[in-house]
Amino acid sequence: MKDFSFSGLDPDTILDALETQGIFLQSGLLALNSYENRVYQFQADDNKRYVVKFYRPARWTDAQILEEHSFAQELADNEIPIVTPLALNGKTLHHHGDYRFTVFPSVGGRQFENDNLDQLEWMGRFIGRIHRVSQSKTFKQRPDIDTQSYLDEPRQVLENSTLLPDHLKTAFFAILNPVISAASSAYKATDIIRLHGDCHPGNILWRDGPTFVDLDDCRMGPAIQDLWMMLSGDRQQQLLQLDTLIEAYEEFQPFNTNQLALIEPLRAMRMVHYMAWLSRRWEDPAFPRAFPWFADDKYWEGQILALKEQLSAMQEAPLKLGY
Repeated sequence: MKDFSFSGLDPDTILDALETQGIFLQSGLLALNSYENRVYQFQADDNKRYVVKFYRPARWTDAQILEEHSFAQELADNEIPIVTPLALNGKTLHHHGDYRFTVFPSVGGRQFENDNLDQLEWMGRFIGRIHRVSQSKTFKQRPDIDTQSYLDEPRQVLENSTLLPDHLKTAFFAILNPVISAASSAYKATDIIRLHGDCHPGNILWRDGPTFVDLDDCRMGPAIQDLWMMLSGDRQQQLLQLDTLIEAYEEFQPFNTNQLALIEPLRAMRMVHYMAWLSRRWEDPAFPRAFPWFADDKYWEGQILALKEQLSAMQEAPLKLGY
């Protein structure tokens, strides 16, 4: 199955899909900020608010999605605040036509402030708690964070992309290739565990503490992957933030400080993967609307500069504890 599109997912199809599970809308559908999948908030006739998520066709297998759902429930069973899929008619994953969907309770909250040390301390504790649970077993269906899927395959996508202006290709690949080489050499993942995988501020709601959402990218990988995206600002600020996070994290789970050397390689992998992701998805009409700057010279010129800065960052000494 190669069709990744949502071209047939119109409002009638969404309503029909929900009604197959006995859910009838009282309000309209409010599209939420998601591009990889299609996600809508609504109020049902029981006066409760829900969120329905339609998975991008062909991206994950049913077994991979169900393993994500099982992981979320396992965390919730251990009193970790995470939004879990609802079991409707005994199932969390439902099929309707060409689409698969899941329904969640709608949870409110404001965005986590990653420059707030008090909130970072909370985050360290809860990620430590997540990892204490997650390290007890491994994923059997979900993939690993590896250089092939985050560097090698994205480079092939970018080499074949028509969105990269021809007159910038030489300069772009002149810096992309050494970044990929440096990141590939430096990324030696050991002690891999089940991860949230995409634990950035946008996937955390704050309501007198954190609530985690969206395990769509959960994978096997090093613990630092769920921590480094909390860091912001200059090196001194990041050192203070890192100390705050890890001290709280270790209240629940030991942290392997050797993984600090993976922060910049992981950042490079995310940068390269993100550019290729946009290239892969460009035929989805939602992407040109949401990211109109992606095909502009200015964007690619900015990426050349960002990659040069990232190569320099990987050549510096890693962050260390003991600020």
